Amino acid sequence: MARRAASRRLGPLNHCMCPRPIETKNLRLVPQTREDVRASVEQMPPHERAGVSLAWLALLDGSSLCDPWIHGFALVHQSSGTVVGQCGFKGPPAADGVVEIAYGVSPEHQGKGYATEAAAALVSYALSHEQVRTVRAHTLPESNASTRVLAKCGLHRVGEVIDPEDGLVWRWEKHRGASDTVTQ
Repeated sequence: MARRAASRRLGPLNHCMCPRPIETKNLRLVPQTREDVRASVEQMPPHERAGVSLAWLALLDGSSLCDPWIHGFALVHQSSGTVVGQCGFKGPPAADGVVEIAYGVSPEHQGKGYATEAAAALVSYALSHEQVRTVRAHTLPESNASTRVLAKCGLHRVGEVIDPEDGLVWRWEKHRGASDTVTQ
């Protein structure tokens, strides 16, 4: 009984502190809390958990209850209520106004345009904040589904960089003021 009362008290507080879900054609991007993310990390298989960046875990530990720049969003299919993936940012906007996006759709839900919807929503969300001047993403250095998603969302390949965790990657960017056209 006391637990239920406590969760009723925290529920509205949490909801007020988090941004509203972002609606797309088929998805609702639901902001995650710090505790949602911690629970997801704990549920990962050990080999996946070992790949989680220590720097990002430190950022998570120091974050507020609800911070979309750090915690990201669950991708929830609007009509079925099924979680079809996750998306978010690799951290808050840097001092130079750059923020990096990341997204993933569960294999059984791929090929339906959900990655494009999620990435487009992240780009729009980021560029709606004055401190963001550039949205960035990285992909494997080859044409693939992610490169097509980013191109559809108006990002352009600007070069190759060495990522400390992934090695050689292609860098993609969209700058404030660039065309906001998203193609499906």
